[in-house]
Amino acid sequence: MTAARDTEGHPARRPIPARLAAHPSVRTVLARREAGDVVRPPAVIDAEWLRELCLAAGADDAAAVSLDHPDLAGEREYAQSALPGTRSLIAMAVRMNRDNCRSPARSVANQEYHQADEQANHAARKVTRALQDAGYRALNPSVGFPQEMDRFPKERIWVVAHKTVAVAAGLGVMGLHRNVIHPKFGSFILLVTVLVDAEVSAYGQALDYNPCIDCKLCVAACPVGAIAKDGAFDALACTTHNYREFMSGFTDWAQTVADSEDAADYRSRVSDSENASMWQSLSSPPGYKSGYCVAVCPAGEDVLGPYLEDRRTFMDTVLRPLQDKKETLYVLPGSPAQEYARRRFPHKPVKEVTGGWQPPAKRSGAGDGEGRTP
Repeated sequence: MTAARDTEGHPARRPIPARLAAHPSVRTVLARREAGDVVRPPAVIDAEWLRELCLAAGADDAAAVSLDHPDLAGEREYAQSALPGTRSLIAMAVRMNRDNCRSPARSVANQEYHQADEQANHAARKVTRALQDAGYRALNPSVGFPQEMDRFPKERIWVVAHKTVAVAAGLGVMGLHRNVIHPKFGSFILLVTVLVDAEVSAYGQALDYNPCIDCKLCVAACPVGAIAKDGAFDALACTTHNYREFMSGFTDWAQTVADSEDAADYRSRVSDSENASMWQSLSSPPGYKSGYCVAVCPAGEDVLGPYLEDRRTFMDTVLRPLQDKKETLYVLPGSPAQEYARRRFPHKPVKEVTGGWQPPAKRSGAGDGEGRTP
């Protein structure tokens, strides 16, 4: 049976029970309705208005994409679960300061990442609030964490894949380093998405070219060989090292604490600097160990100039300091990353870890520390 409709085609309202109708708040809402003060939002959001809204909120670029886009087939179930009735997704990009990201001092680079994270989250929240005030239902998932840990480890923990949405919306193309490269801002962006229950008058179009210039500097910079020249990507190597102090690395560290006999045994496994670094990541936003693939990327119209002007100087001032830095590299035992790190960066100490992906190896005997990885 077809639901009843009013003269304007909207679903007809059912009578309100007398007891509910007598409530002061209900009477106020009904009085506004009778006076014609309740305005329905346009069925289709104006794309230009939406873009200006995003830029005013703090985004540096924005575009919308329909949830029906063929490249978003894998996102539909998750989007509808998060916001039933989702029709469009709004992709926004927030720029990062390039030289902060390039600094060998990871405190500087990590602060930049986290500040941009916050800016992107605040921008998305402002856009969501404005859409709500305009009469739409909207939702903004986090840029990164927090995520849906009740799903871990059996299914994905993110609400929406920001990179997938951004590429479909035309904000950039996925690079060799598995980061979205914006045609103007290059790799120095963070992404966020807003879900809304309406169509948009104009959707973004995928770029007809790849901003990546195929320089392979991301390959040269990665300290654990996660990025191959042929396009292959070792995600496990990347997460084991770069995300050492995120979820998996914390699990590995907790296992080390649990497996240690006493404080002296623990200190034989975890150095003072590692201990301090883990404390810092627990008390502050967690720190990335490299992110060098983003740091050295020269792609993007606003970024490319210095590389084109003098490639040798660019490599001496951007690439070499990261390659030359003495730092511990975290790898899985017997992994390609371990072999690569030892061969390519002999001056960087290599430390075997479980990465949190597997339990520590069993001890061979009481008081014998062999066979375990810290």
